[in-house]
Amino acid sequence: MIHAVLIFNTHGKPRLSKFFTPLPPLVQQSLISQIFSLISDRPAGVCNFLDAPELVFPTPGNATASTTQDKDVRGARDVEGRKEEDDTRVIYRHYATLYFVFVVDGAESELGILDLIQVFVESLDRSFENVCELDLIFHFDEVHHVLSEIIQGGLVLETNINEISACVQAASRNRKASAASVNPLIPSMLAVPGGRGGSRGGSSDGARRFLAAIGV
Repeated sequence: MIHAVLIFNTHGKPRLSKFFTPLPPLVQQSLISQIFSLISDRPAGVCNFLDAPELVFPTPGNATASTTQDKDVRGARDVEGRKEEDDTRVIYRHYATLYFVFVVDGAESELGILDLIQVFVESLDRSFENVCELDLIFHFDEVHHVLSEIIQGGLVLETNINEISACVQAASRNRKASAASVNPLIPSMLAVPGGRGGSRGGSSDGARRFLAAIGV
């Protein structure tokens, strides 16, 4: 299972954080800080995944127990019956000023997750034409949409970049069509006789028709 997908810059500022395992906000912030400290201290030539048993994610049966982890996440490892959580792994890739990080359990393949990160990045590139940090800041809704096409509920749904891009583009077209249909009066009034460029009444006739149409 994929516990979380994170993107942060080289200064540790989160640009995307999606937790598929329910955790309180304070615990999420603590985990993000721990993960950044683990990754930022690693040399450039080392492996792109590492075991991180100190990062405690609750299993579905123990989700309610996570609410007591606010002050000290590390101490939860010593609780009886939590040994199965010690297989947490952090898998990441470094692109320019951004870290793309996946936190997974032992059931996931490290190499498979590295390929999945590449799929995520290439899908973002197609959406934003060479994605950069500013795209993640100003278009966070579309970034989450791309991610939701790939992963939902911690499970991988799609890895075909063409299919992902097609779904994202279709959603973008639908949003634009919906925005254009919010007030259809303005484009329609420009096309009627007497509107702008019309042969009768000029712009004043078109203005009267527009005001009459909106009930003024």
